[in-house]
Amino acid sequence: MSSNTLHNYPAEQKALTESIRRKKSFLCVGLDVDLDKIPPHLLREEDPIFAFNKAIVDATHAYAVAYKPNTAFYEAYGAAGWQSLEKTVRYIQSIDPTLFTIADAKRGDIGTTADRYAQAFFHALDFDSVTVAPYMGRDSIEPFLAHPGKTTILLGLTSNPGSADFETISVGKHPMYQEVMQKALTYQHSERLMFVVGATQTQYLASIRQVLPHHFFLVPGVGAQGGSLSEVCRYGLNPAVGLLVNASRAIIYASKGGDFAEAAQVAAQSLQAEMAEALDVYFKS
Repeated sequence: MSSNTLHNYPAEQKALTESIRRKKSFLCVGLDVDLDKIPPHLLREEDPIFAFNKAIVDATHAYAVAYKPNTAFYEAYGAAGWQSLEKTVRYIQSIDPTLFTIADAKRGDIGTTADRYAQAFFHALDFDSVTVAPYMGRDSIEPFLAHPGKTTILLGLTSNPGSADFETISVGKHPMYQEVMQKALTYQHSERLMFVVGATQTQYLASIRQVLPHHFFLVPGVGAQGGSLSEVCRYGLNPAVGLLVNASRAIIYASKGGDFAEAAQVAAQSLQAEMAEALDVYFKS
């Protein structure tokens, strides 16, 4: 991983690549907390969601480079859930400021509304990045891209079965997802973009990497959704790594008992070991 491969990356993505290099990991842990699924003894805590997240972060941060709370799992609990989210982000930053934080919010509105969303996640909550939906076009994305030092993660080709409804249908000579990605590259500050590419869509990943040779991909779907880490690495790695692979349920719910944190640590360490091996193979080839 020569430093020359990073010259076109914004500072925050260079820092992420350095973190990946140091840990030999591109693991993102999804913090999708459901009070019906966490160990029952945590429900006695003053803030069960934060107590669960704190234990997961403590157990996994040596093996992960990023954390991705899905905001719906916090918004569902009203003001208390939002406070748990704020505490979680602050705690991650206190553990290791180099950990990359993603607000998985999938926002998609225009103009001043989009800018308010950006202010909320980038500044009020101090996330490093946020996921956004591209359907409304340039004026729904550029308000997020206008914030220096922050990353906007555009939904490209998602891992859900319903992605076939729109994302893969042909539009002219290309599928819709490819048109979206190519158009996004024309937006102001497009260097601050990452793209979501589902791990269950590896049959498209090589062609997507050709369209986006330098951008980072956030890849959900490894683990509980059945995506293959080896296939993602085979088609998605680039000279600056260029991948964040997210695992949520496979890590945070590896056990529902009192040993949940220890089980999460084992699951995270196992994925990190696979990633380290994949990086060694890629950069020696």
